[in-house]
Amino acid sequence: MNEAFVPAFLNSFFISLGVLLGGSIIGGLAAFFTGQAPMTAVFRLSDSLRIWAIVAAIGGTFDMVYNFERGIFHGETKDIVKQVLLILSALGGAQTGALIINWFTQEHISS
Repeated sequence: MNEAFVPAFLNSFFISLGVLLGGSIIGGLAAFFTGQAPMTAVFRLSDSLRIWAIVAAIGGTFDMVYNFERGIFHGETKDIVKQVLLILSALGGAQTGALIINWFTQEHISS
């Protein structure tokens, strides 16, 4: 991790947010072109894309596993704390994106 922590923290949040919002909206556009309900598709995609947004934001799993290994076996607990905070940032970005999609689609409101 050559990048400073604060920019990596913010990048993790906004990458996760962008993947979730972009993937859901583009998927809704595809649903519109195929004759399906676009708002329902956007809502469903936001739920299924959440884990992929987190994985994309933290940069895959191998680098993260290496940092955990270095933290545990080499006694560098600072790396473990940084990775946990980056994961929490990505989780926050995905949750924020899902909340925006919920507000946008209003699928959670029953008639």
